[in-house]
Amino acid sequence: QVQLVESGGGLVQAGGSLRLSCSASGLTASTYTMAWFRQAQGKEREFVAAISRFGGTTGYVYSVKGRFTISRDNAKNTVYVQMNSLKPEDTAVYYCTAGLRTSAARLWNQYNYWGQGTQVTVSS
Repeated sequence: QVQLVESGGGLVQAGGSLRLSCSASGLTASTYTMAWFRQAQGKEREFVAAISRFGGTTGYVYSVKGRFTISRDNAKNTVYVQMNSLKPEDTAVYYCTAGLRTSAARLWNQYNYWGQGTQVTVSS
């Protein structure tokens, strides 16, 4: 059985940094595109970042480009997102997801497995 478990969320001030981790079990990490989505309260789920199977290709939503960096360590079955220069608008529950042969990384329904999320709150 596949499980994805996010960690690293918390409360930070604007301009601060967090690194989120997603530990996967029950799958071979290198088989999957990995991504982060987020959902603010009362809003729809939004794509944040994705990384290809071996880390050679990454993509980001425009609003986080230059501030967030996604990476992966397949030997540890773990994907990360380093979030710098955080803004209050980044406040959301962040979800890790894994997709097998995804053709549209920004679409949530292209992914097979989801974690339960970790809360990120950025205060002003």
